[in-house]
Amino acid sequence: MSEERALAALADLGLGHTITRHGRVGSLAEAAAARGVEPRDIIKTLVVRRAEDDYVLVLVPGDREISWPKLRALLGVSRLSMPDAEKARAATGYERGTITPFGAAHTGTGEQWPVIADATIAGRTVSMGAGAHGVAVTVDGDAMIAALNAQVSDVTDPTTSSE
Repeated sequence: MSEERALAALADLGLGHTITRHGRVGSLAEAAAARGVEPRDIIKTLVVRRAEDDYVLVLVPGDREISWPKLRALLGVSRLSMPDAEKARAATGYERGTITPFGAAHTGTGEQWPVIADATIAGRTVSMGAGAHGVAVTVDGDAMIAALNAQVSDVTDPTTSSE
């Protein structure tokens, strides 16, 4: 089961965390309320395709969205895309809406995908998905960044749409 894989990966990393189980939610605001955090403290894990079978995981705060020009510049590429739900699942082992960097691995090699954490995550306590709908973990952002060997960079902008 995906939740067990995510929690095992957290344990393997030695990353302190608190688990919250709240059931399915329909919006960022509902998820934040269920977890007892602000929407900005919920971190979305987005799968971004660089090339065929080559992905990066981008950690984005709930009140922000990927800045494609910033991310392309960071990665030194002219084109990036988001895979469809089935390709994202094949790449990470997680269903869309449950994707987490914890235990998300290249299905062919078992190696972890590179992780990019938006710079706004540093210095905060954050809540992230844990591999199943309605299951989240709260972690120290700096400890998470270190444990995942994530590259920290300004790759987002404030969200322009309201949720």
